[in-house]
Amino acid sequence: MMKNLIKNTVHSTLLALLTATTGLGQPKAVYTKYVNTFIGTAPLTDPKILGYKLPEGWRSWAGLTFPGSSLPNAMVQLSPMTEYGSGAGYEYEDSVIYGFTHTNKGHWNLCNIPILPLSNPGSPFGSRFSHQKESSAPGYYQVYLDDYQVNVRLTSTLRCGYHQYSYQKNTNRQILFDLAKANNKISNWSIEQVGPADLQGFQQTGEKIYFYARLNTNIEKLEEKQEGAPSGYAIVHLADGRPGPVELKIGLSFVSTENARQNLDAEIGTQSFETIRQDATQQWEKLLSSIQVKGGSEKQKQMLYSSLYRSFLWPALRSDVNGDYFDASKKVVKADFAYYTEPSLWDTYRNKDVLLGLISPQVTLDVIKSMKDVGDKKGFIPTFFHGDHGASSIAGAYLRGLDQFDVKGTYQILLKNANVEGGARPHIAEYKQKGYISDPDVARPHVETKAHAGVSKTLEYAYDDYSVAQIAKSLGDTANYRILMARSKNYKNMFDPSTRFMRGRLANGDWITPFDPQYPYYEYMYREANAWQVSFFAPHDMKGLIELYGGPNGFESKLDSLFTVPWNPNHIARNVETMVGQYCHGNQPDHEAPFAYHFIGKPGKSQKILDHILNNLYGIGDDGLALCGMDDAGEMSAWYVFSALGLYPFSATDPEYLVTAPLFDEVRWKTSTGNWLTIRKPGQGRAITAINVNGKKINGYFIPHELFKNGGQVEVLTR
Repeated sequence: MMKNLIKNTVHSTLLALLTATTGLGQPKAVYTKYVNTFIGTAPLTDPKILGYKLPEGWRSWAGLTFPGSSLPNAMVQLSPMTEYGSGAGYEYEDSVIYGFTHTNKGHWNLCNIPILPLSNPGSPFGSRFSHQKESSAPGYYQVYLDDYQVNVRLTSTLRCGYHQYSYQKNTNRQILFDLAKANNKISNWSIEQVGPADLQGFQQTGEKIYFYARLNTNIEKLEEKQEGAPSGYAIVHLADGRPGPVELKIGLSFVSTENARQNLDAEIGTQSFETIRQDATQQWEKLLSSIQVKGGSEKQKQMLYSSLYRSFLWPALRSDVNGDYFDASKKVVKADFAYYTEPSLWDTYRNKDVLLGLISPQVTLDVIKSMKDVGDKKGFIPTFFHGDHGASSIAGAYLRGLDQFDVKGTYQILLKNANVEGGARPHIAEYKQKGYISDPDVARPHVETKAHAGVSKTLEYAYDDYSVAQIAKSLGDTANYRILMARSKNYKNMFDPSTRFMRGRLANGDWITPFDPQYPYYEYMYREANAWQVSFFAPHDMKGLIELYGGPNGFESKLDSLFTVPWNPNHIARNVETMVGQYCHGNQPDHEAPFAYHFIGKPGKSQKILDHILNNLYGIGDDGLALCGMDDAGEMSAWYVFSALGLYPFSATDPEYLVTAPLFDEVRWKTSTGNWLTIRKPGQGRAITAINVNGKKINGYFIPHELFKNGGQVEVLTR
């Protein structure tokens, strides 16, 4: 931790030296000062943490975050590019920056519109840099490009990026638009000069990303090399002589260059770099101040607010200031809500979508409206990667009181998701007929065997059925409620009592053999998991799950084994990494398992595991900048936020929260109604002995969502 604090101090000092005006007029950083945007950019290499030794040439999929500038849930994420084809484009161990790109997520895509200031460039383009001349904060990034002798400062708005380049000399200044490159394959690109200092164009992957850029100095010449070609680029030659930094303001749009220009005029216009940066800081301060803590270590506060920050970078805005967006039927339409990309539902339904609703309810409502818009155009509410977890995210928001959307219309599409083959749920016909999804008989399945992932799908569809059933119940649709609740028990059909695991089945109902519960698969029987990691997933019916294991004692014994049976280091599946026994915190499928001891009255056992994860698997490695797994659009971060604060949405659909021991003495949540929920842990112990809500002891370990509406006091007593 001391190394990180020293490094951050060095960053701040160097930044002040490089740009004397950097700190002038900046609002006081109360919460943003704890955010380290570099966390998650460093590689995870320790085989003791990973569970295996990295094969030659492999980089763990841990982290995959970006350090650049973004506002919450913005269209623009303006960040340095050091490695095309990598998760987020920036890898901390690299030493060359190839450009600054304007979209990001951390999933091997996006990283669009690369721009790089040049002076006397050679070929290929790119400049060495060092972390000693680099700094960042929410809504801000700075780096000195050694080879071009240019200090770069970046900030951003929702739909625009703002570049400031301080060249050592004010002659022979150039700017590269490297439009043939992105993390997706580029099929076409274009750029043109449209005024003395303005440019416009697009970059096309599967979709077109348009831009409109405005400079504060005249353009002498626009040099284009093989426009539209996969190896082409454009160089903007700037007129000599103008003193001071070169500023480039750029608006993005997924609709048109005209809309990109309108976005630029509306969000930046003639405002200064410092004004835009101040506004970015203030927006992040407002969001981060929704959660306030007392006690805890400096590192714990850094991890909390860094994780909270990363939880609000996706989904991303896609509609323009005039309301236009490019819809699922590939038409330009206008809406009275902000249109967003679909959430990364397979990951984020577990926790991050809940966190988004608690802190940014209007964004959550707009995301739901965006998903319904897709459903209206394509026939199904969108899914992401696996499962049908829009059901949980939408039901969870609705049951928490976010009902200002077309509930009945959305529910009808979710019913279609749950019943119609060829849409959101692959193999739904077999699931409905048999109560499970089978896998083919493969003689020698290996990690990358492609099949049905039938165990994972069955378990997840059962939970999704439960989620839709809760909306049905609220709307008085008794028939569908009963059907879906019966289907929500289908997870039991994957339980093999002879092995006491969730196990794959053939189409005829036989168990798949041979069977190694430790072997991880990407898509055979399990999705990015092994049998251990999915065998504790029934968050909607823990009582029924415990009964499968023969009751509390049998369940406890099996759960103990999950965290103690050693991982086989020869079982290597990238992304199935960071092991506590067989438990994998580096990926999502078993993230509920550490909390499961609560359901047999043993919260102390859960807390020991939670504390180990919180204190040893986040902010690790030589620089304290590695994460134990892929952040997956903020799910890993949201898991930390909830667990560190002492609440977890164990079943994200249900409007209640499992109470654990917070890392902090006091936690204050500002509710969307303006009230405060305060959680206090007066003792130093970590094992919960009692939970008091508004002065009264409760039975069990759950508190209701009403506390987030009305405010209240929660006291967690420990020994």
